[in-house]
Amino acid sequence: RWLNFLTFRHALSIWHPVLCYLKGLNMTNDYITLLGTKGGPAVRPGSSLPTSNLIVLNGQFMVLDCALGVTKGLIDQGIQLRNLSLIFISHLHSDHYLELGPLLHTAWTAGLKTKVDIYGPAGIDNYWFGFLASMKADIDLRIVDEGRPNLRDLVEIHVIDAGHVMEREGVSVSAIRTEHPPLIDTFALSFKTNQTHVVFSGDTARLEALEGFAHGADLLIHEAMLESALPALIARVGNGSEKLMEHLLRSHTFAHDAAITATNAGVKRLALSHLIPSDDPSYGLKDWEEACAGHYEGELIVGQDGIKIDL
Repeated sequence: RWLNFLTFRHALSIWHPVLCYLKGLNMTNDYITLLGTKGGPAVRPGSSLPTSNLIVLNGQFMVLDCALGVTKGLIDQGIQLRNLSLIFISHLHSDHYLELGPLLHTAWTAGLKTKVDIYGPAGIDNYWFGFLASMKADIDLRIVDEGRPNLRDLVEIHVIDAGHVMEREGVSVSAIRTEHPPLIDTFALSFKTNQTHVVFSGDTARLEALEGFAHGADLLIHEAMLESALPALIARVGNGSEKLMEHLLRSHTFAHDAAITATNAGVKRLALSHLIPSDDPSYGLKDWEEACAGHYEGELIVGQDGIKIDL
């Protein structure tokens, strides 16, 4: 027995440095999936889907923004909707929250019976209560006829402001306001653990405050426009006016400016999403890369629907 103990101690002394090294590695399988990467609400044949994201940190999954297609996007990633518990909405433009209600209702019909916390700007409660009112007949029927819990009791709304938003299971979330007129309650969001820091720009014109907010982040997901592609985009929309171009220029960020923000923030990787345009066949990966060339030297990821970014 004494010899066995000595043998064990000898083996432990050999493997201890290796075990300590492995313990220090990020073994949590953290990742981000860009479920929808299109800027704007319109969907046309062949286009990508508007903005939604899956965030997996410390073993818990969260959803950021719920545009058209978010439910199918989550299913395609193997997510069980009945396990939904955390949703964040960056601002109240339809390409960021149009499918929030249908996502929650579908999760409910798929077995959801635990609380879902929704963090979003002022007014998100009006959307949710309006959705419940529109689906009252169906919800009430399923409660009585199928014995389901009351969906109304499963959702809690939290109105966010700049600063600390929440903390759960080692994930800390904070926010800053962005420049996205005419809206005021528009937010960039930071997700931090002891090992990982991910920042989403939300919709914004170039914002110097984002450089400090995202300082040293492992990943910055930033909205982006191709300057040369905007005139063709405006012509293709068909039912807008010069006001649409004015909105784009004052409320969104060119790809080269997103790259400059990433450089000044010292982030390790930059992912472009909420792409404007994302569905013009005349523009592709090379155009986005060229727009950022000379402005950011780190790893650049040009968003595509369903792309998974390991952390």
